[in-house]
Amino acid sequence: MPFTSLKEKLASQKYSVSFGEVVKINATVITATGLKVSISDMVRIVSNDTAQETFGMVTEIDGKTFFITPFSFVEGFCSGDRVFLNQTGMNIPVGEALLGRVVDPFMRPVDGKGPIETIQFSPIIKAPIQAMKRGMIDEVFSVGVKSIDGLLTCGKGQKLGIFAGSGVGKSTLMGMIVRGSRAPIKVVALIGERGREVPEFIEKNLGGNLENTVIIVATSDDSPLMRKYGAFAAMSVAEHFKDKGLDILFIMDSVTRFAMAQREIGLALGEPPTSKGYPPSSLTLLPQLMERAGKEEGKGSITAFFTVLIEGDDMSDPIADQSRSILDGHIVLSRELTDYGIYPPVHVLNSASRVMSDIITQEHLNAVQKFRRLYTLLKENEVLIRIGAYTKGSDPELDEAINKKAQMDKFLGQSSKVQTVYAETVTTLIQLMA
Repeated sequence: MPFTSLKEKLASQKYSVSFGEVVKINATVITATGLKVSISDMVRIVSNDTAQETFGMVTEIDGKTFFITPFSFVEGFCSGDRVFLNQTGMNIPVGEALLGRVVDPFMRPVDGKGPIETIQFSPIIKAPIQAMKRGMIDEVFSVGVKSIDGLLTCGKGQKLGIFAGSGVGKSTLMGMIVRGSRAPIKVVALIGERGREVPEFIEKNLGGNLENTVIIVATSDDSPLMRKYGAFAAMSVAEHFKDKGLDILFIMDSVTRFAMAQREIGLALGEPPTSKGYPPSSLTLLPQLMERAGKEEGKGSITAFFTVLIEGDDMSDPIADQSRSILDGHIVLSRELTDYGIYPPVHVLNSASRVMSDIITQEHLNAVQKFRRLYTLLKENEVLIRIGAYTKGSDPELDEAINKKAQMDKFLGQSSKVQTVYAETVTTLIQLMA
């Protein structure tokens, strides 16, 4: 490492001479005393016997006693171990050196490609963009997926949710969006998912191509605090590039695992469980993360896609319901469409983009409205058509829907290896609905 870089890194640290002492440990919380700390302070716990270290965060204070939620597991630590205050707070290294890498929430590489040299630091927790400093969403953000570009058009700086049950195709659609978008920087946060899915997502869904892409990983076997702050760390990386005037694609999988991590932390600290066992902090945490995405005047934009796991395909799930109220649109994936062999299985009738009408042409909007109307007619009369009870000529609009059904299904379907051009998608849709 160059001497100058080492000097700058050392200068950025403030080492604590005083230390506290661990007085109690359980599976999720370390109780300590002897230091003056504040909520959200970072501390370092050092074992007296093995010199083993771990980081934690102060999450509760009771008089002179404070409670630490560790970033890793607590095996090997005991009463009497030392606790040091990390006065630099929750800062992570950021910069272009992260591009093409797979890292953990502290930006430590997990891809075996060697250390990452960065000298810029950014706080994990930041305030969202102020309401009056947000730019108007007036440009199309193409993702290379026909059903989204054509019928649920996304704008630069928009926040959308991808809602689906397990095994419906969220990861495949995520890969299509990452490959198909023209964003100069792409940040992918894989939070709380199975470790097996990380290399699979990179190789199968991204084709092994991580050019201009950063992947932040906190798998299901990581501590709840790592899963929680993995999402915030990924957003900080996206904000670093946004502040340089770039348009960033941010994808997170999944919001549900993120909320579950906060549920574990909240319940361990004694918060009351409310709907489906989620404490109030789980629901208040969602806007703190999601509102950091968007378009900022004089800077770039973060166009965000958050996947939400619908347990039992229940859209009234508290996390799904809260997410839908915060986001600027929702893309619902249907298990029924997968049964019909339509991929990606985007249910256009249950999905919506709240900014679409502001960023597309009137001709395009007319075609979208007609597509949805014809598709609704087909769904409403599906049983009559199948049993032969409908007489052709009774309803001219339904006749048109029946005639165009095959072409409409073809428009919705797309191979996961194909990326489409936005202008061609719009032209095809308008011609189909002519």
